[in-house]
Amino acid sequence: MSDPVRDAAFAPRRPEPLLPRRSEGQAWLGAVVAVLCFLACLAAVAAVAADRAAHGWARELRGEATVQVRPRLNESGETAAARAAETLSGTAGVLEAEALDRAAAEDLLRPWLGDAILPDLPLPHLVVVRLDPEAPADAAALSRALAEAGLDASVDDHRLWMADVERAANLVTTLAVGMFLLTAAAAAAAVAYATRAGMAARRDVIEVLTLSGATDQRIAGLFEWRFGLLAAKAGAAGALAAALVAALLRLVGGGDGFSPALPLAWSDILLLSPCPLLAATVAAIAARLTALRILGGQDEVTGGHGPRRPGLVGRLVRLRRPGASVDPGA
Repeated sequence: MSDPVRDAAFAPRRPEPLLPRRSEGQAWLGAVVAVLCFLACLAAVAAVAADRAAHGWARELRGEATVQVRPRLNESGETAAARAAETLSGTAGVLEAEALDRAAAEDLLRPWLGDAILPDLPLPHLVVVRLDPEAPADAAALSRALAEAGLDASVDDHRLWMADVERAANLVTTLAVGMFLLTAAAAAAAVAYATRAGMAARRDVIEVLTLSGATDQRIAGLFEWRFGLLAAKAGAAGALAAALVAALLRLVGGGDGFSPALPLAWSDILLLSPCPLLAATVAAIAARLTALRILGGQDEVTGGHGPRRPGLVGRLVRLRRPGASVDPGA
């Protein structure tokens, strides 16, 4: 006759994993990684959009030049501007030259000065020159053509403005890369702390594994796999949330893609797809390096395959003490 108590006592038990399948601390870690990935994805989308806007402005500036014409005696400004436009239209490297009338010049200044003083304000006589993108004429060629036609004019090829725009684009790109690196460092620090806490919580099992011949690489691989998978899921959640925000901004912005300063495109959402892989890679590397650093320095001359010195138990116990530091040479 079987004894239920004895059968229950000697029944085979499913081995408990080294790391618990569900942990409240790991849930919070996943939330932190998801938020960091969300912020990194938004920064990446904003950087790409700002870079697109800056290069678009630079391309427009590079394709145009502005000529200010000063009329001579017994000549009106409109007549001098018309002569300059006609002269520049036949210059090599110029697609079109158009003299701006007063109404067009007032439209350019109205957003900055308003309507109150525009009627009494003396305005320069300008000619807008659209250059050939394949072989654009430079400022020297335009000035030479105007001088040969007997016109007193100065040419602005927007070179100063292009330098400022390109400098701003480079600054935005640098800030985006810096924010990504800071986010990756923060995620790595969080994973390293979680790895440290996990090894402290399972110190007895780790000691048994090491005494049974388990190598550092094998034990570190368990933490690497666990936190890499956790970060991949959190990265996917953060990237999805960022994609939804980017899609909403794109819909709100209409044709401009949110704003002329941030012209979002639907293709920008595809840039977020590598986020889970990057998050998993950073977390796996951080977990592995942390585990190996804690386990390292305790081997005998067997090269990591033999039993360890008893100091490993004390090393793992000290990990549980708040504010305790671990001496790699202990």
